[in-house]
Formats: sequence, C-alpha cells, structure tokens
Amino acid sequence: MTKLLLSIHVLAAIIAIGPVTVAASMFPAITRRASASSASPGDRHSVSVPQSLHRICRIYAVVGVVVPVFGFATANSLHVLGDPWLIVSIVLTLIAAVILAALVLPGQSAALTALDKGSDTSAATRRLAMYTGVFNLLWAVVTVLMIVRPGSTTGA
Repeated sequence: MTKLLLSIHVLAAIIAIGPVTVAASMFPAITRRASASSASPGDRHSVSVPQSLHRICRIYAVVGVVVPVFGFATANSLHVLGDPWLIVSIVLTLIAAVILAALVLPGQSAALTALDKGSDTSAATRRLAMYTGVFNLLWAVVTVLMIVRPGSTTGA
C-alpha cells in the first residue's frame, strides 16, 4: 500500500505542482510583453496568453491539494510523521500554498485587470515575479527534502 500511496503522491506532485510553477514563472514576462505590445485597451489577443497561464495556475493549484493529502498518507504508512525533515517540508509547503493563494493568484488577477484596461503592468509584474520566485524556491527545497530526507531511518 505504501508504494501505491507514494506513487500517487509523486505523480500528483509532477502533474499538479509542475504546471503551476512553470505557468506562474512565465506569467510576469508574458504579461509585460503583452502590456508593451498592446495596441489598445481591452485587446483580447494580447490578453489571451496571460489569461491562459492564470487559468492553469488556478486549476492546478486546486488539483495540487492531492499532493499533501497523499503525502500525509504516505508518511503515516512509513511511520515518519514526526521526523524533522517531514515537519520542515510540511511547513514549507504551507508557506508555499499561502504565497500562491494570497500573493501569486491575486497578483495575476490584478495584472490581468491592468492589462485589460491598457494600464502599465511593470511594477505589478516585477512584484509578482518575486513572489513566484519564492514560491518556486520553496517547492525546490521541499523536493530536495523529500529526496534526501536528512536523518531518515527508512533506508532510502
């Protein structure tokens, strides 16, 4: 059962978190480019790619809830729920989720609104790029902790 839980956990991380990190990383630059090339406010063509990236982030963020659910089930099955590497991973995952929900997604929505109105998006997208970078860095650290598992006694 542990192998099945771990497999679902890893697949969910790849399928759900991967697209969020890529789409969120692309969003600021694509939005700045669309803002610079926008012929007129409300130009649907220049807004379509950033809108698609935002939609990907929103949908896969919801799907991403599967990752910690199966992560907890796997950790319980391996009897490592109290291990420090796992606790740090859980805390970093929570911080990443808060950054995504409270800063990245609302920032993307605000940038899309500004883009739709023909306003300058450079300040908003710079800030958004920073939030996204922190989000991605947290996921990178969590991934390394999941692989290395410092102090783990599970033999891997």
